[in-house]
Amino acid sequence: MRRRPPLHPDHLAFALSLDAGLRGGGSHVWSPYSVGEALGLVATGARGATRTELDGLLGRDLGAHLRALEEAVAPDGSGGPELETATSLWTRGDLRIEPDFERALTARRSASVRTADFAGDPEGVRKAANAEVAEATHGLITDLLRSGDITVATQALLLNALWVRLLWTDPFDPAQTAPQPFRSPAGAVPAAMMRRQGRMPYAEAGGWAMVTLGSEHDLALDVLLPPDDGAAPRPALTAGALSGLYAALSTEEVRLSLPRFEISSRTLLSGALAAAGVRTVFTADADLSGIADRRLLIDEVVHQALLRVDERGAEGAAATAVVMRTMSLTPPKPPKVFTADRPFAFVLRRRSAALFLGTITAPEDPGPAE
Repeated sequence: MRRRPPLHPDHLAFALSLDAGLRGGGSHVWSPYSVGEALGLVATGARGATRTELDGLLGRDLGAHLRALEEAVAPDGSGGPELETATSLWTRGDLRIEPDFERALTARRSASVRTADFAGDPEGVRKAANAEVAEATHGLITDLLRSGDITVATQALLLNALWVRLLWTDPFDPAQTAPQPFRSPAGAVPAAMMRRQGRMPYAEAGGWAMVTLGSEHDLALDVLLPPDDGAAPRPALTAGALSGLYAALSTEEVRLSLPRFEISSRTLLSGALAAAGVRTVFTADADLSGIADRRLLIDEVVHQALLRVDERGAEGAAATAVVMRTMSLTPPKPPKVFTADRPFAFVLRRRSAALFLGTITAPEDPGPAE
């Protein structure tokens, strides 16, 4: 009997499909939970081809995928895990959010809706959004949104943030950590190699090997080594390979060497999403009519993630921002400058008559208003 993979099948397919467009030429990290939560909420308000493309990435049973994401961050009743998440929708005050979408969003864990002065103070909104992310991620992500990401044309901003900290069930002994070369694609680089020997979950399948570092509250870190052909390839993990490894897991005696590491990445996801088939939502053909009463499209999806792994455990944080604007709205022209510092005329009127008419050549100050 084959083991059921620990990841929801739609979530696994989504994660590895999008990951294929994010690998680039070096190390990278991102949060399928955070991106999936944000895109899943967008999908609930998408219609037509926009929804079809999102379903192609997220899976056709969107409800089941969203339930899997909710379950992943739910407390277990024993006071753990050390995990926080926050979701918020920031909108212009004159943008009417569809009631069904607002209900779907506020039903998510730690979710809220608020108005924001995008038109009057986009920089202030950006700073406030970054402050919310910084609080939710315990200060690990402080600059998700950069200058120019939020403009006067922004209509809505959907944020998700995640923070988690875990301790290994069987920690490494720091005294055993020692320098050791790491074979990177560019050549050997120094690494602080942690070492531990003992019985732990282990699997081999399709040339890959995997070991699982366990923690409490169902948290675990899977470390996967690709086939070793001597060329230090960049791992190109597939859903089939990972499912095969999960199916082959058994408890074995393992002599483990793992580098202590910290990695962070900030990515604009529009390119990777387009490569994964999600294109219409970024164009004038986008249909997000289930979100608001205006024709919205997505300007950009900004994502940032950080992960630290050491002898005691791991700490990670991630945040995703979906920036939306209307199709017809263009950034306004610079304001006209009107400075009445020389003689001027005036008309005080009501309906079709001028109640007062005159000129001012040297104003006299009556004092402040009482």
